[in-house]
Order: sequence, then C-alpha cells, then structure tokens
Amino acid sequence: MSENGVLLETNLPGVPLHSRGKVRDIYEIGGDLLIVATDRISAFDYILATGIPDKGRVLTQLSLFWFDYLKDALPNHIVTADVEAYPAPLPRYAGQLEGRSMLVRRAKMLEIECVARGYLSGSGWKDYQKTGAVCGIPLPAGLTESAQLPEPIFTPATKAQSGHDENISFEEAAAIVGGDVAKKVRDLTLDIYSRAAAYARERGIIIADTKFEFGFIDGELLLADEALTPDSSRFWPAATYRPGGPQPSFDKQYVRDYLESIHWNKQPPAPALPADVARNTSKKYVEAYERLSGRSLAERAPTVERAASD
Repeated sequence: MSENGVLLETNLPGVPLHSRGKVRDIYEIGGDLLIVATDRISAFDYILATGIPDKGRVLTQLSLFWFDYLKDALPNHIVTADVEAYPAPLPRYAGQLEGRSMLVRRAKMLEIECVARGYLSGSGWKDYQKTGAVCGIPLPAGLTESAQLPEPIFTPATKAQSGHDENISFEEAAAIVGGDVAKKVRDLTLDIYSRAAAYARERGIIIADTKFEFGFIDGELLLADEALTPDSSRFWPAATYRPGGPQPSFDKQYVRDYLESIHWNKQPPAPALPADVARNTSKKYVEAYERLSGRSLAERAPTVERAASD
C-alpha cells in the first residue's frame, strides 16, 4: 500500500509472508528471508497512520553500509540487496523492493537485545537516577543526563513482543543465552559500537547508544536484522552536544514532540501526522544516512553480497 510515494505496507502476491513488524515486512524465500523496510513509524508503541518519506530506504541502506563497514569484525546475514539478483517472482515487485529490501540467510536469533551505551540517556538515565547504576553496572555519582560514560557499557534487554524491551543484567542475559555466548556478544557489541562511534564522530554524529541483534547459522555467530540506524540507535549532532539534558537527535524526535504537544493519550487510534512533521522527520533520517555514508540517498549504493565462498 503506497500513498504519495510512501510505502506503508508491501503486497507481494505469491510470496509467503513470514511476519509484519512495526516497520518491516518479512517474507519467506526458500530457506532465506526477504526483509523489506516500509515507511511506517511507531511512537509510544503504536504504529501511526502517517508514513515517513524515505524512512525505509534509509533504514535499509544504512544497515547495508554498516554491515559492509563491520564485515572484518564479524560476518552478517546478507545474501544480496540487488533486486535483479533476487529469485523469481521478486524482481517483478522491484517498485516495492528497490532500495528498501535485502535478502538474508535465516538465522537462529538470540533471545536478547544487545545494547551498547556510551552516554547516559533514555531508560539508562532513568535507571541511573533510581539506582546509581544501569542494568546493575555501578556508575560514578553525579552524572547528568546525556553525560558521556567513563567507558561504553553492555546493557542487554529482553525482546518484547509488544511494548518496550526490558533492561536486564548480564547475569540474566547469561541465563537466557548461556554464559559463553553472553560473553561473546558482550565483547562483540562493545567492539563494534566503539568502531562505529569513532567513525561517526568524525562525521559529526555522536552514537549515544545502539542495539544489535545476533544469531547463529550453522554454528557461526553473525550480526543480523538491522545495524546502527536511527531506529535502533540514538544519533546526536556533535556540534550541539551539551550534557545536562536531552539532546536533539536524528530520529523520530519531531514525531514524539508533536504527539506530546497535542496531548495524545497514547491510546488507539494513533493520530495522523501533519505533512511538515513527516517531512522534517524524513529530513533527519536522510541527513543521518548521508553524513554517515558519504553518499546521497538518491545514489544507488554499491551492491552488498555474501562472498561466493561462504
């Protein structure tokens, strides 16, 4: 379902639908999966009636950028993002898939979210205010909102089917996925966060925190789902960073601010967004992509494919 160039829902007759999430439509392609990022946007746990132009393309292209950037650190689940190389009948749906889809290997996903925090914000800030710690990790006294932490921390979370993910301790994560796996993904999460944060800072963006998802394919641990997007991360402009309060961000901030301004009770039905709010939100997503990738969203990104020897 497309409206004014905004894709709210895909329709691929003859292709088995695996699931629809808040943003992504996922299809079964033999033993693989096709992940399509729509332009849907959610706020306060509800999908809004209005889509955000180019949002799905930003999420997909930025994930592909990071998968490629981090490929020396660990493998990922990408098969190809070239629609012309997709198996039939997918190429006939190129209008819905181009730039916003990727064919991936199906992985056995870990039942935890792997979160890295370099700054004190969001649920981490709330946790710190109450306990002086985040996910059981003690932090120095006297930190302010948005303060940079002495070093990045690993703060896992459960995967919520609805509502918010719930922060858990490392010990609780280990009980879910096993101690050795928990240590492995902790180390990987902090390593790739640090690599990405250093890269982004050179391009004027602070990655305050981000979440990764990992899975196993044939016993090999891989990075999967999405990577370092405005939906899975807090991106702040470095030029205006001032600890001591909330920061402007490259995400759905315009949407949240608008919904708060109209005093929506955060119950269904979710309201539609004015055109200027959707447009301004789109500009922030696109700006994040273009700053980080060094490319215009209108350019065709280099094809990212799994090596033939894999």
